[in-house]
Amino acid sequence: MNFAITENQTMIAQMVRDFADKNIRPHLMEWDESQEFPIHIFKKLGELGLMGVLVPQEYGGSGFSYLEYVTVVSEIAKVCGSIGLSVAAHNSLCTGHILQFGNEDQKKKYLPKLATGEWIGAWGLTEANTGSDALRMTCVATKDGDDYIINGTKNWITHGKTGNVVVVLARTGQLLDSHGISSFIVERGTPGFSAGKKENKLGMRASETTELIFDHCRVHKSQLMGMEGDGFVQAMKVLDGGRISIASLSIGIAKGAYEAAVKYAKEREQFGKPIGEFQAISFKLADMATQIEAAELLTLQAASLKNKHLPMTKESAMAKYYASEVAVRVSTDAVQIFGGYGYTKDFPVEKFYRDSKLCTIGEGTSEIQKLVIARAIGR
Repeated sequence: MNFAITENQTMIAQMVRDFADKNIRPHLMEWDESQEFPIHIFKKLGELGLMGVLVPQEYGGSGFSYLEYVTVVSEIAKVCGSIGLSVAAHNSLCTGHILQFGNEDQKKKYLPKLATGEWIGAWGLTEANTGSDALRMTCVATKDGDDYIINGTKNWITHGKTGNVVVVLARTGQLLDSHGISSFIVERGTPGFSAGKKENKLGMRASETTELIFDHCRVHKSQLMGMEGDGFVQAMKVLDGGRISIASLSIGIAKGAYEAAVKYAKEREQFGKPIGEFQAISFKLADMATQIEAAELLTLQAASLKNKHLPMTKESAMAKYYASEVAVRVSTDAVQIFGGYGYTKDFPVEKFYRDSKLCTIGEGTSEIQKLVIARAIGR
């Protein structure tokens, strides 16, 4: 596998850096404190083609590969994990699900709006009592003539309030039946569909996370993706790509924290010299750099396999597991290098520290990733 950075990736990375420095960096702490979801930023990202990175040009997207996608998400996350998370969720979950499993009519209807940022997308799998145990979901869709009536709630949904359209997974069969769950496209404004509580989070505070409520929400059968009962299998395939998203997000957060720590270690003096010259600090930075490189290689390997349409469930789980844990370790070490200043909001590393933890939880916890890897090894 050749992971040499292409000219395209270099150009995209510079474009994202320029955009983030001008439009995100000056406001990120303001958004973090207020938990504002800066929707205008995503409209601008849509104009740059970054809300439909993987969507073919015929549907209004950029038509890039997963290697460019890794570049986009990680470069944004180097500045702000919240914006990186929302870009990742929009691209890989809602938009990605419709791209992979929608029929031609559904793709033509929804992808151009999502890929250009005209519409923001959400994806609903998790419930209050069914996180990793998705087969026990209680949100149900009951057939009624040419319609389905959806009842239930979803929790921890990115863009649950602001999103214009959501792909929701609901049970259409028996409990614990992997072929008893179906996926539906539901538009904001559909009677019976509303947003509930907005979560007050430790980190990723500018990425909106809310509850979804379905109360006798009637949707036409044309909004079903694939066949009835295909939803769970679809979701697991979508999450394979989603793991690459979270791995990329993790790499960006880790790089942001690392680069801030290196800069500080060169500038901060104690005992008459920069602290970076002390072995305790220089070895910490060496560990951080090595772990980031390893995480990035795992992620690029998974992205390369995904591009080639080869099996990559194990590789994407490895990338997500390792990169997310690296993000936590690196941001923790960055706070330590900054000392007391690292614990204040005047310096960037405390935000990387708070944002990093979500990466080990969202789209499958580290424990679930190890389960996926162990099963693949045991086959």
